[in-house]
Amino acid sequence: MDLNQHKKEFEKILEHFRVEAASIRTGRAASSLVDEIIVENYGARYKLKELATITIPEPKTILIQPWDKSAISAIEKAIKSSNLGLNPVSDAQGIRLILPSLTEERRKEFIKLLGQKTEEARQKIRHVRGKIWEDVQEKEKARQIGENEKFRTKEDLQKLVDEYNQKIEKVEKKKEEELMS
Repeated sequence: MDLNQHKKEFEKILEHFRVEAASIRTGRAASSLVDEIIVENYGARYKLKELATITIPEPKTILIQPWDKSAISAIEKAIKSSNLGLNPVSDAQGIRLILPSLTEERRKEFIKLLGQKTEEARQKIRHVRGKIWEDVQEKEKARQIGENEKFRTKEDLQKLVDEYNQKIEKVEKKKEEELMS
């Protein structure tokens, strides 16, 4: 059985985890911290990056310049309700977010959050593995594949799962290092 068709599902999970990990703030300003914040505006939900230009004018500052100035209060509200712990300041240029240095306690909270996101990604991978394994067992019962192919597929599937778990672990370790430095 060919597992390459399922690699896309694993890649999607890995990419989602990368985005989630990037949204956890470190001591440095990065647009990825606020890109995905959901903003309620005109009765619809938008990602912040769909409503504004996000720039980094200084190492600890994020500047958000909404294309529609009437969205400023909605953006501020969304930032305040996010788990970033940032206080938006509005001026003529837009909304400024000044990132304070992380305390040891806050770093530990972010590492804990990263651990939760990592576990969610691993659960999704296990879920996909379970679906694929059920499919393989059904095919064997229907005599579409033999017992040898079933066990060979099981080994290949486990190798694929291990590979993606290692990739997730690599992203987690890198983010953890960023948080601690």
